[in-house]
Amino acid sequence: MDLTNLPDLNATLNGIAALLLATGYVLIRRGRMNLHRTCMLAAFGTSTLFLVSYLVYHFNVGSVAFTGQGTIRVIYFVVLISHIVLAVLILPLALVTLTRAMQGRFDRHVAIARWTLPLWLYVSVTGVIVYWMLYRM
Repeated sequence: MDLTNLPDLNATLNGIAALLLATGYVLIRRGRMNLHRTCMLAAFGTSTLFLVSYLVYHFNVGSVAFTGQGTIRVIYFVVLISHIVLAVLILPLALVTLTRAMQGRFDRHVAIARWTLPLWLYVSVTGVIVYWMLYRM
């Protein structure tokens, strides 16, 4: 695999993370704690792989300019900026959420997971959207 394939891989990893997060949510709502744990750990692992791949790509390639004009450019930057801001926040939130669950502090885990899950889902989904807008439009 060469560097030119990494944006495709990154979008795929973000999409998989979003599916795992949504599945994990459904599973915990159904009381399937062990499967929920498996999905959430897989989502964390997938997001970690994404971050490594993303950093390798951008360390080697640098930034990629968005060439769209007009309204789509405004939409792109609104999505991108919100994605970046929340992506920075999601790492510590996910780590705290995961740590509390692993320590069995489920009341505190649930309290922060109510924030972490929707933000993490947003970051994962908007990561795929940014990819499509940047590389496929």
